[in-house]
Amino acid sequence: MSHIKIDSSKCKSCYLCVDVCPKKLIKKSETIGKTGNCVVEFDDKNSQCIGCAQCAMVCPDMAIVEVYR
Repeated sequence: MSHIKIDSSKCKSCYLCVDVCPKKLIKKSETIGKTGNCVVEFDDKNSQCIGCAQCAMVCPDMAIVEVYR
């Protein structure tokens, strides 16, 4: 089972990770970040994450801090 961990204090709400996730498991959350926009959250209740790490590679602020495969 793969999953990621997002450090919301580092997220600047660019949403690049939302666009790149092949399983569409990252989405905007209700939490407001440092830019005044909603940060992202990982939604994987059904263990669909494949651990590709594309989200971590595209994040300019390294807010995706852990990828478990």
